[in-house]
This record gives sequence, structure tokens and C-alpha cells, in this order.
Amino acid sequence: MQTMPSVLGRLRRFVGRFARGRRGAAAVEFALVSIPFFALMFGIIEVGLIYFVATTLEAATNEAARQIRTGTLQGQTVPETAAGFKTLICNQVAWLGTNCTNNLFVQVQTFSSFQTITQPSPIQSGTINQNNLTFSLGGPGDIVMVQAFYQWTVLAPLLDNIGTPISGGKMLLTSTSVFRNEPYGS
Repeated sequence: MQTMPSVLGRLRRFVGRFARGRRGAAAVEFALVSIPFFALMFGIIEVGLIYFVATTLEAATNEAARQIRTGTLQGQTVPETAAGFKTLICNQVAWLGTNCTNNLFVQVQTFSSFQTITQPSPIQSGTINQNNLTFSLGGPGDIVMVQAFYQWTVLAPLLDNIGTPISGGKMLLTSTSVFRNEPYGS
């Protein structure tokens, strides 16, 4: 049986060799640093993508809302529906592909004054309730609010709560445009 001083001596020699050893140090340091580095890089890319989709959605919504504001859509049969209006927006963000029509929801509401405008949340129990979304283009001089809601699938799990979270690892990107229709046509 070994005595306690010899075991402690061996332990000290082992710790000393371990502390002086440099073989594989670069690999260990890289492993320790690479995980947070790549997580940070992936998060930056994800936030950039979210920002890009949000600004593109904003521009597409404003372009489609302009057609309501000028009276171009009123009286046309196809775009005068929510599905047709959704297609107008998706044509502007064609790079999203078929995901646009599946993940985009639109709401167009008419109000009597700017003070009466309310923005109720379309989210109910973690999902978008399509039954609460209305579609009314209004007439000349009416006050209209156009909203586009896009469900973005979050890839980085730590970024789930940077926006409006929905169930299934998604977040809601919203674009809103409020205006008074022009006094178009008779």
C-alpha cells in the first residue's frame, strides 16, 4: 500500500506536467473559443436576415397599399380580395418563394378618423387567428390601415424572443401603413 506522501507527490508531478504541457493546447483553445464565436456569428447573420425580410416586407406593403390609396385596386375583381392583395405583396418579395403565400397574412381596415385606429394583435393562443383579419379597401377619402403579418421561422434558438413570438419556433414580422384614400374617380 502506498503512503499518503507518495500519492501526493505523484499527484503534484502529474499536475506540474499537465500545466507545463503544450501538446494540443491550440486545439483545446480553439474548441473553447469557437463555440461562442460561431454562435455569435450565426446570431448576427440571423438578425441581419430578419432585418432584411422586415424592410423588404415594409417596402412591399407600402407599394401594395399605394394601389389602395390611389383607387387602382377598387373595382378590380382579382386583387380586391385578401388573397389577391397577398399576391401583390408576394410579387414584391419573390425571393421568398412559395413561403410568402403560406406565411403571409394581410388585414385591411377602414376607420372613420385617425383617432379611432386600433391595432389588435392577430395572435391568439400562439398562432395567427385568420378569422379576426378583415379586408375592406374603403372608398375615396376613407382612412385605411393596411397590415401585413409574416411568420418568420427563427433558426437561432436564443433569438426566439427578439420579436413577437409565435408557437413553433416562429416570430411575427409586421408591416403597417395608415393613410387617407385619395379622392379618386367618381
